[in-house]
Amino acid sequence: MFPLDCVLAVALLALPPDTSDGAEAADTFATVRPTLQQVAVSWEVLDPRETKYVLTRGEDFLSDLKLLRRRYQDLSEAPPVADSFRFPDRQLVNELLAFNRSYRQHLDQRQAMEPALFWELREATLEADRLYQLWDNIRDARCEYYYVTVRRQALKKIKDMIGEAHYYNGQLPPHVPVWRFARID
Repeated sequence: MFPLDCVLAVALLALPPDTSDGAEAADTFATVRPTLQQVAVSWEVLDPRETKYVLTRGEDFLSDLKLLRRRYQDLSEAPPVADSFRFPDRQLVNELLAFNRSYRQHLDQRQAMEPALFWELREATLEADRLYQLWDNIRDARCEYYYVTVRRQALKKIKDMIGEAHYYNGQLPPHVPVWRFARID
């Protein structure tokens, strides 16, 4: 059997953000605050570092609760932060992104020098930019000093960008459009 304060904390968090909680919120605050923080941290809608200032003051209880409810809804489809460890580490991703930017700069220079290839080079530039956005989200997901909510939001974007099947199978596209590279024999 679950303790009543745990059930109350779960119920409070799962309500829609715009739910009116009334004047009894101050009374509820004192009894449920620690449990509400624990549940929010375990559901990864509150970073443990945020417990120092979220749900700490009775007069902010309703606004903090609304914040956590909004996060709960926004992150309902987001993978858990532990998924981030399936991706390359942040240092490697930084190197891949640096190469992506160098490649994009190369495309920009070619576009200026080869106007006949404008559309092909433009498409390659757009592909490089899309891949940069994906890998930038991978970097954000692997950034351990970001709050857990930011990292989960990045994971959600990654899943949306590559599709659920590719995400869960660990099939990431390359960091640059390698299919555009010419083979040198």
